[in-house]
Amino acid sequence: MSSERTEVQVRPGVEADLEALTELYNHYVRETPITFDTVAFTPEERRPWLLSHPEDGPYRLKVAVSADSQQILGYATSSPYRVKPAYHTSVETTVYVTPDAGRRGIGTLLYKALFEALAGEDLHRAYAGIAQPNEASARLHERFGFRYVGTYREVGRKFGRYWDVAWYEKPL
Repeated sequence: MSSERTEVQVRPGVEADLEALTELYNHYVRETPITFDTVAFTPEERRPWLLSHPEDGPYRLKVAVSADSQQILGYATSSPYRVKPAYHTSVETTVYVTPDAGRRGIGTLLYKALFEALAGEDLHRAYAGIAQPNEASARLHERFGFRYVGTYREVGRKFGRYWDVAWYEKPL
């Protein structure tokens, strides 16, 4: 695993990544309950999301790329937890990895870079919602100090059924 990790670079997401990031996200929209979006996006529809994650500040986008080809292997974000002002010191974090890049430690590299970047920000808590079942995501979040705080039962409907979301939090 360590040799594969050395072949991966993590950097801030940039405008040139938009098409590949949209394609990656759309895989999860079309094929999984991991996101509760139900209709695939065009890159133009996804542009406001990319632009809402600048290189600095509490809302970041980190991208993992193959060192040789620069192919995107995954991304991690911190985004507003809720829009009301009292929530501004909280973020919601997430990780998406390309289907063929799973189990290589890429999610770990992305979260490590994301939380290092957030260390100097005026943030108090990070939250993550994990559609159930998803043991791999639960393990990743627990490795980074997230703890389980509760489950919203049947909170989203996708693919003709209801899905639970387990919520995790981490002090920052």
